[in-house]
Amino acid sequence: MLSLAIILQVVEAVGLAKLGAGIGAGIAAIGAGMGIGRIGESAVAAIARQPEAVGDIRSNMIVSAALIEGVAFFAIVVCLLILFV
Repeated sequence: MLSLAIILQVVEAVGLAKLGAGIGAGIAAIGAGMGIGRIGESAVAAIARQPEAVGDIRSNMIVSAALIEGVAFFAIVVCLLILFV
């Protein structure tokens, strides 16, 4: 009887882990979208102030956005591994 109670607790924990993984993937995607949006907003404002520096601003914006996407992709992959494993 004791082993049945332990098994039922593990099954409930797996369900909560899957719920947490789904929520975590959503939060990672939303956070990345907000971060890249802020980068774009700041880049447009900087280009409006200094149009001659458009090349430097654009390259820094692309590098920053790529780093944010990499972190978000890693977070989503970890959440999906938790979800399906």
